Amino acid sequence: MAESLQQLVLDTLDAQSTIQDTRTLAIPGQSAPASSHEDQITILGALNSLLSRDVRVDLVGLAMIVYETHEVSSHALTPEGSQIVSEGSHEARVWAALPAKGAGSPLTPVQLKKQVGDEAAKVGQGRAFKNGWIGKEGDGLVKLLSTIQDVTQNDLQEVASTGTLKAGEKTLADLRKRKLILQRKGQWFTVRKGSNFSTSTAKPETDLTVDMLTSGIWKTSTFKKYNFDAEGAPTDGGALHPLLKVREEIRNIFLEMGFCEMPTSAFVESGFWCFDALFVPQQHPARDLQDTFYLSDPKESLPPEPEYYKRVATVHEHGGFGSTGYRAPWSHEESSKLLLRTHTTASSAHMLYKLAAKCRGEKVDGDAEEFAHGSSTVDGTDDGFRPAKLFSIDRVFRNETMDATHLAEFHQVEGVVADRNVTLADLIGFMRVFFKKMGIEKVRFKPAYNPYTEPSLEIFAFHPMLDRWVEVGNSGMFRPEMLEPMGLPKDVRVCGWGLSLERPTMIRYGINNIRTLVGHKVSIEGIETSPAVMF
Repeated sequence: MAESLQQLVLDTLDAQSTIQDTRTLAIPGQSAPASSHEDQITILGALNSLLSRDVRVDLVGLAMIVYETHEVSSHALTPEGSQIVSEGSHEARVWAALPAKGAGSPLTPVQLKKQVGDEAAKVGQGRAFKNGWIGKEGDGLVKLLSTIQDVTQNDLQEVASTGTLKAGEKTLADLRKRKLILQRKGQWFTVRKGSNFSTSTAKPETDLTVDMLTSGIWKTSTFKKYNFDAEGAPTDGGALHPLLKVREEIRNIFLEMGFCEMPTSAFVESGFWCFDALFVPQQHPARDLQDTFYLSDPKESLPPEPEYYKRVATVHEHGGFGSTGYRAPWSHEESSKLLLRTHTTASSAHMLYKLAAKCRGEKVDGDAEEFAHGSSTVDGTDDGFRPAKLFSIDRVFRNETMDATHLAEFHQVEGVVADRNVTLADLIGFMRVFFKKMGIEKVRFKPAYNPYTEPSLEIFAFHPMLDRWVEVGNSGMFRPEMLEPMGLPKDVRVCGWGLSLERPTMIRYGINNIRTLVGHKVSIEGIETSPAVMF
């Protein structure tokens, strides 16, 4: 039908030069003129198809046709309005159901509802009383007039046939208010010939093909002109995931506070570095299969430095450095197991061991020097230690049941400060500044237990949207049983704190199910439109 309608427009223009009103056209297959809104939309599609035959449609007169759009407002009946056209208005139906005054028993409102229905009785009574058509007689209702004129029905019949009313906008507004008619915006068109007018609907070629060159048909073909001013199709650029946006903000906070970022690329760790070096007992529940992912191939790690390994094993089994240890048998097999790290504190242990290299009298190699700050001891002697402020943001893995707030893989944010005579007050001060930069003003702390920190603190922040305190992280002072076997001096203290990356991201973006933040349920459109985050 599209091509036949285009041909009709061209033939009409060829005969008349101008189509003053497209509502006078009859769409192929229809006998009546195209007066409806839907018909004009169909005609608009045909006009645009003809207009696109030439690429320079932005210059008036250079296409096959040109057209002008005329806006028009009309009205259509609602289902209730259509019912009134066929059955009469509610007030007329109420009047028709009642007996004339003195000619029969008045109808009670209940009897009237049974005859005309609840809706007609409810609406019609009021309007019939207002028009003076009916009145009360005793407990019932009767007709006061022998004949009436159903103005509402007549008005709706006029709207159905013409789309408007001679009575004017006031009556139309009343019918719209009663939800008997709907206002519709329509359009019609005036069409004229363009400078490239032709009655042919053959589409110009858009590509020069090998077959056309071989056959020579290109010599007689009409080609569509290239439009070098047309904009190309928009390309979809990459978008940062909300986790990466929040990660970058937290990373900038650490850098502002003078921290250095630790290398954390080792997702696979040994039981020694993930647990033993942190003074986590080998019998701790966190090392069970129910909580940790262990590798099946290879199963065992390469051995750590022998002397350090021996010191760690001794402090676990027999104690030392002021500690009684755990008094439990040491298992080399448990220590050498390979696993997916359960926390990035394993990376912190690696870095602290490197920072203690000079203290042990070893030559510093690699990146340990890069992360150190400050100078030697106060009395001028140099024991090799240099203060350090370190942080990391990376993935960790735990064998947990996945639900709305837990995943088997998530991100841990960790900060570590190593210096002489650092106290718990310093740790609290660091954390207050850190969380304040994140926009969290109200922070409080609660004593807790961690195997490798003493004292330990849980961190709580006030959540204004939830209107309650929520746990946001954990912290503490690393134990001497962890630090002194590395070779760090006795007056060196190390404090640290950690939190997940997912929780602040969920809070910032109003996400209540972590599976819509990470995983196959993530909305790609949501990632592309997610705003930047600023703490």
